[in-house]
Amino acid sequence: MPIFIACHSTGCLVVVIRKESALSSVESQQRVLSGMRPTGKLHLGHYHGVLKNWVQLQHDYDCFFFVADWHALTTHYEDPHIIENSVWDMVIDWLAAGINPGRATLFIQSRVPEHAELHLLLSMMTPLGWLERVPTYKDQQEKLKEKDLATYGFLGYPLLQSADILMYRAGLVPVGADQVSHVELTREVARRFNHLYGKEPGFEQQAEAAIAKMGKKNAKLYRNLRRSYLEQGDAEALDTARALIKEQQNISLGDRERLFGYIEGGGKVILPEPQPLLTPASKMPGLDGQKMSKSYGNTIGLREAPASVDQKIRTMQTDPARVRLTDPGDPAKCPVWQLHEVYSDDSTKDYVQKGCRSAGIGCLDCKKPLIEAILAEQKPIHERAQHYENNPELVRSIIAEGCENARDAAKGTLDEVRKVMGLSYL
Repeated sequence: MPIFIACHSTGCLVVVIRKESALSSVESQQRVLSGMRPTGKLHLGHYHGVLKNWVQLQHDYDCFFFVADWHALTTHYEDPHIIENSVWDMVIDWLAAGINPGRATLFIQSRVPEHAELHLLLSMMTPLGWLERVPTYKDQQEKLKEKDLATYGFLGYPLLQSADILMYRAGLVPVGADQVSHVELTREVARRFNHLYGKEPGFEQQAEAAIAKMGKKNAKLYRNLRRSYLEQGDAEALDTARALIKEQQNISLGDRERLFGYIEGGGKVILPEPQPLLTPASKMPGLDGQKMSKSYGNTIGLREAPASVDQKIRTMQTDPARVRLTDPGDPAKCPVWQLHEVYSDDSTKDYVQKGCRSAGIGCLDCKKPLIEAILAEQKPIHERAQHYENNPELVRSIIAEGCENARDAAKGTLDEVRKVMGLSYL
């Protein structure tokens, strides 16, 4: 999301999923998918804005994390070597940050061609106006004026993101407030797809037959909950019905999808609509006080050498009012203070505030605990990275296994999409 879902400013997509290749709409709400575009080495902004969240998510969900190399081509198609050179560095960065391949599936987007096919099939029924009105479409064209983005690929990248999400039947999408429009597009695409292709012949009869399989008690409860939702808009009844469907052990996956769609008054749910899950905005500042970004040249690399980190912090600009050591300063006007807000505990912050305002400490005294904190954070990252740098075949085997697992999950969704679109000829 931006975890992706992704926007081109962060290069990141995040979505909630689980590993099973075939899940009901109810179960899909437990899935997590996230991707990142490989356009250069990662920095501490990526770590605090995305990777720390990934590390936490992998303990609560079965996560799929992917290298979004096709998305990178939408803005770097003229200079693709940047992508190729960045892929393995980025995967090592993920592993060094604490992503555990035993808990999460790591894969490369282009190694799962089902993404491209689903994108193509969705493009057949997605109105052009839906893509043109995505806020980031014109916003990114304005920000990246030096690039020729008048391409079909750039126009369609939000739909490719939708395919990424819908392929794994993601139910929740952790995103920043500026990325909610991408989730809404995905919801609209899923809704339109289900409307067009979910009305299988004899749907209501099949749904009623599925209800009967639940047993008299559960069937009665399901009907009452359906009535409460359809007649009164009772959202709690909808949630209860979803949980009831999930508990049923004697009905097929297809019947589950019918029951899920039937309670909402529609057809069979083939592609579940994801819901946005708002996440706090990243507060990682760069060396100049702006948001940390390669385009601003204000970054500290995730695996940057300690001597380089030390030099960058020591030479950071401080409050211009502090010309001499005896001049008092204002931390609010100093980019160094913004980094203290990320890295320092309350006692260190108090030391900096009082010392700066009273001219009791110099700027280097202020920067020293910050340097120590950043280097301490990077130390285990360096150690893990060294292990994977020395074992490149291990990194490739992790990705190979992840691609295989991702394809297994993707094929189940795509087989059903092909079938309802009349493209299953076997």
